Amino acid sequence: MKRTDFQYDLPDELIARYPAQQRSASRLLCLGRSSGAIQDCQFQELPGLLNAGDLLVFNNTKVIPARLFGQKETGGKVEVLVERITGEDTCLAHVRASKSPKPGSKIQVQGGGELLMEGRQGELFLLRCEQGGLLDLLERVGHMPLPPYIDRADEELDQSRYQTVYAQTPGAVAAPTAGLHFDDALLKQLKEKGVNTAFVTLHVGAGTFQPVRAEDIRDHQMHSEWLEVSEHTVNLVKQTQAEGGRVIAVGTTSVRCLETAAVEGEIQPYQGDTNIFIYPGYEFKVIDGLVTNFHLPESTLIMLVSALAGRGNVLNAYDHAVQQKYRFFSYGDAMFIA
Repeated sequence: MKRTDFQYDLPDELIARYPAQQRSASRLLCLGRSSGAIQDCQFQELPGLLNAGDLLVFNNTKVIPARLFGQKETGGKVEVLVERITGEDTCLAHVRASKSPKPGSKIQVQGGGELLMEGRQGELFLLRCEQGGLLDLLERVGHMPLPPYIDRADEELDQSRYQTVYAQTPGAVAAPTAGLHFDDALLKQLKEKGVNTAFVTLHVGAGTFQPVRAEDIRDHQMHSEWLEVSEHTVNLVKQTQAEGGRVIAVGTTSVRCLETAAVEGEIQPYQGDTNIFIYPGYEFKVIDGLVTNFHLPESTLIMLVSALAGRGNVLNAYDHAVQQKYRFFSYGDAMFIA
């Protein structure tokens, strides 16, 4: 299967640079997983599309202010994007500079602070916070790591809106964006409807925006991300399945968590890295449905969605969304596939 099989045309003006005024005020395109039927809805209608006994699985990762600006000892400007926190004062990061910093050199962080460049792991740099407490440094002077296609500097509103209302475990450098549509009022409605909820954790890395360069998608090497699926969540999934309810993932990251935890066939508690790559032909072991945003052309995420609903159905839905002027990507509208 070719990368170009997942191409579609998107006018630039449909890329959402800012969130909707209210979280749940987005539009919702409903897509029949088998039939390919399309229905235009509002996200606030989601409770009416679910049944009592269904289980929504959310990713409770918390986005850290992972982007830092500074300068090298030579005075050259540097931009740091933390990819993964590896210890209390260490991380792996992407570093943009006219010339890459050398091991042993230091980066003076804008706003105060210092990072020591200790070495490299492939394309990533191993950095150490000289004053200790890397998370403290990020919280003090870091910027929210908005995706490159938003194409603007982060603003104060992004500190709350590029974060789910249920975010709990710090570590992500990109938001699990399907969850951005849920507010406390909607979560309350879902509970009153009898829809159950469970949580997993996957710390989304910047690799989620990595393009697929291989022409044959089977040759693509997925990035790794850390995740955890608890015994409590596993029990809720098994109970839902036993009682005939649907397991519905909120976001592709939740899909990757659940399917990784079931890689041996039956879902089990799991903690560790995953590089699972889901594309058409994959047989899902856990999920029955998905709440998700619209994804970049030729991305691993549109391939995952196509594995669930069929490439033809998905591309047809995307064409419909373009024609109806839905808003795309992280701050955009959503889809419900079931």
